[in-house]
Amino acid sequence: MLVRTSQSLAIALALAGCTVGPDWHAPRFFSPSAWFAGGPSSRPAKPVSEPVPEPVDPAWWNLFHDPELTALETRVASANLNVRLSTVRLLESRAQRQITGADQFPSLNGSGSYTHEKPSEKGVLSLFSGGGGSSGSFAGQGGIANGMTGRQGGIPNNSAITQPFDLWQYGFDASWELDLWGRVRREVESADASVEASADARRSALLEVVAEVARDYLQLRGIQTQIGIAQENIQTAQQSLELTQARYRGGLTTELDVANAAAQLASNQAQIPRLQQQEAQEINALSFLLGEGPEALRSELATARPVPPVPPRVPVGVPSELARRRPDIREAEAQLHAATADIGVAVADFYPRITLDGSIGLQALRFKDLGDWSARQYGLGPTLTLPIFQGGQLRATLELRKVQQQEAALNYQQTVLQAWHDVDNALIAYRAEQTRRDALQRAVDQNRRALYLAQERYRQGLIDFLNVLDAERAVLAAEQQLADSTTTVSENMVQLYKALGGGWETGFPG
Repeated sequence: MLVRTSQSLAIALALAGCTVGPDWHAPRFFSPSAWFAGGPSSRPAKPVSEPVPEPVDPAWWNLFHDPELTALETRVASANLNVRLSTVRLLESRAQRQITGADQFPSLNGSGSYTHEKPSEKGVLSLFSGGGGSSGSFAGQGGIANGMTGRQGGIPNNSAITQPFDLWQYGFDASWELDLWGRVRREVESADASVEASADARRSALLEVVAEVARDYLQLRGIQTQIGIAQENIQTAQQSLELTQARYRGGLTTELDVANAAAQLASNQAQIPRLQQQEAQEINALSFLLGEGPEALRSELATARPVPPVPPRVPVGVPSELARRRPDIREAEAQLHAATADIGVAVADFYPRITLDGSIGLQALRFKDLGDWSARQYGLGPTLTLPIFQGGQLRATLELRKVQQQEAALNYQQTVLQAWHDVDNALIAYRAEQTRRDALQRAVDQNRRALYLAQERYRQGLIDFLNVLDAERAVLAAEQQLADSTTTVSENMVQLYKALGGGWETGFPG
């Protein structure tokens, strides 16, 4: 008997190593040998700031050498509410993994009870006492009850067996499902993959936040630069107004020039409130990202500073590293892993489940008898559950899991493809905007010279004031475009590092 039991246990353990459903194999990540940013004929001239295949600095914002930006990025990981929400979701996922993993182990429960009970005089026991008054009772069927009474020394009458009594009992029961087909192991595998997906979703949240902080900070400095340009042009327009007024009083020009100069001054002044509104909104945006109330960062950010310039060399790593750096790719891969494991769970549901159940305890009518060995009771044996008819539910569930796995595979492919497009578009934009900025710088230099010449010729009475106004407007427009382009170059560098998946490593481990 012992040999037979050992053989059965060995067979059960051998079957427990079986796992149905497809095994997980990480998808191959195809990548080019080098970054591609347009063909050779479509590339602009070599920019001042050039992307180079060097290791990416996780704290890439340090390349701007702006202490204020670095301070904001350092605080955002612990302060941003989206990141904290993603952290809570990761903790939920880990707790769910522990719940799922508990099914791998036996469950053991202890119980104890005391019951004061009185059986019904008209209930089942009345069948054995002859007092039930039913034609179907044992007492009225050929003396069966009497026969039992004779063999067992007599059954008490109805009043005796329905007297109240006390029942004391306590003990333990255990249950363990033999995971013969790997259903539980597949559930744990899926839960592990879901934890990885939640961790990468958390990384994606931080990646998005650090990039948004940098973008908002650069836009704030760009707006402050625009305010400075507007104020300088207000001074220029004020000087032109004073010049026309002096010439008008001297009879050298008409009131038309004075009116045009005054209109230009008012037009320049009208730009300041709109820019100040944008400045306040950017400060509020940064305050929100850091989990602060409106205007919380005004004292820290209100002092105008120039847009931090980009470095001459921008490390972008190598293409093969993109799959490990981009958390959205890692998340999509983990979701595909979970979907693949779920197929195994659905397949295992077609097979029988065997559960080992056991219980041991003590039961007595008197409390003092609970210590007697004769009060023991126990039970041990397997339970077999075999699905026979489920109305097509199991087959439909399996089909659903297969379709969900196909969906996850397509989502992974789309995420990888989108990543390559993001990087390529960011590289193209980074190079192209630098070329535009250089051209705008030349335009500003020439427009400023044109304004100087126009002002001098107007003072000499060689041209009318409309030429001066045109030159002032051209300078203002060129300077605003240059400031906007300078900001965009730095923003494009931020977009490039977001596309590369850099930055989340500095906020938290793993």
